[in-house]
Amino acid sequence: MHAISRRCRQVIVFAVLGISASVTLAAPSADLVARGAYIAKLGDCAGCHTAPNKGAPYAGGLGMASPFGTIVSSNITPDPETGIGKYSYEDFAKALREGVAPGGKGLYPAMPYTSFVKMTDDDVRALYAYMMHGVPPVHYRPPPTDVPFPFNQRWALRVWRAALAPKDVFTPRPDRDATWNRGAYLVQGLGHCGACHSPRGPALQERGYDESSKTYLSGGVNDNWFAPNLRGDPGSGLGRMSREEIATLLKTGQGGGTAAIGSMVQTIEDSLQYVSDDDLLAIATYLKSLPATGAADGSYDPSNAKPGHLKTRAPDVPPGQGAGVYATFCAQCHLDTGEGVPKVFPKLAGNQAVISDDTTSLIRLLVEGGNSPATKNGPPRQNMPGFAGRLSDLQIAQVLSYVRSSWGNDARPVTTNDVASLRSKLHK
Repeated sequence: MHAISRRCRQVIVFAVLGISASVTLAAPSADLVARGAYIAKLGDCAGCHTAPNKGAPYAGGLGMASPFGTIVSSNITPDPETGIGKYSYEDFAKALREGVAPGGKGLYPAMPYTSFVKMTDDDVRALYAYMMHGVPPVHYRPPPTDVPFPFNQRWALRVWRAALAPKDVFTPRPDRDATWNRGAYLVQGLGHCGACHSPRGPALQERGYDESSKTYLSGGVNDNWFAPNLRGDPGSGLGRMSREEIATLLKTGQGGGTAAIGSMVQTIEDSLQYVSDDDLLAIATYLKSLPATGAADGSYDPSNAKPGHLKTRAPDVPPGQGAGVYATFCAQCHLDTGEGVPKVFPKLAGNQAVISDDTTSLIRLLVEGGNSPATKNGPPRQNMPGFAGRLSDLQIAQVLSYVRSSWGNDARPVTTNDVASLRSKLHK
């Protein structure tokens, strides 16, 4: 409310043909600003537009890795010189939905306008009201994005948008109920889940933007993390999780015996823990409606608790060799049974991240370590140490192969080359 009263009337000074004029705009209602604040949480706007190490919220400066270089997020506070303080509503909507800033400057699709295009007019107006009247202006100019030729030629983004970007606002499906449609709108639009969880095509476009695509939300690698499959596959997907378990995982970072890792930790801390229970259940309802991809993947059979059932691919990594490493470094937290400790240490038996065919996140977690989210309503944060300086590539491959073939897990082994390749990318 302090920000609203302080900015209860906004004066915009503009120039047309060299003639100055001023227009006074009435401030939006407190309810509209509050709604916009919730929409900003749903869209996780602060997550990308806040620099690490206690940067000012929404002032930009976060470097986001991409295959063609690091893209630095912009200042979206209402500062008139370094932020978006001079943006009209039309300017704001065009940047948000079409990826075009004032002056025709194309935005890189690290800004998920391919998802935000689906936002309703009412939600865009509420978000604009919040960004202009609920966010304090911060005078800060982030470092410019500096990517090599030819990717620095932003005119090419016009062609990319015309050929590959969706153009339409979300349309509810009449054959689905209100809960499903709300979940679809949040997942496809504001939540922009596909930006991480969908595979990318040769032009770095998402391979599908809704349930009509068989690859939509089937998993994708971003910044050396694997964003998992969110479809109905029983191995690495959500097939064995209930709606309620999915909603709990999104809100607290733990659910169904698994825990969020990697970049999803920050998403939960900055965004999803603040989402209403009804919206979380709507999201879970939509995700549970997505059929399995049917792709080759690991499996889990709890009736088979013996290790060693591997789809042999790596003769240099006998699974039994990993048992000793597991007993020394892992069993204290995850137990000899792989069952973990409820709401403290996740299960490894049947864990979707453990048996996923893509082992990127699994290897990175063991190399670097990580932590679970710290949320208002979830269990306390737990930290996992990294083992880059304690285990060799071979030992990491051995223990991961052991875990992926024990307690009913049945997934391909991890090779020493898998580990060495990722460690070189991480400079570990």
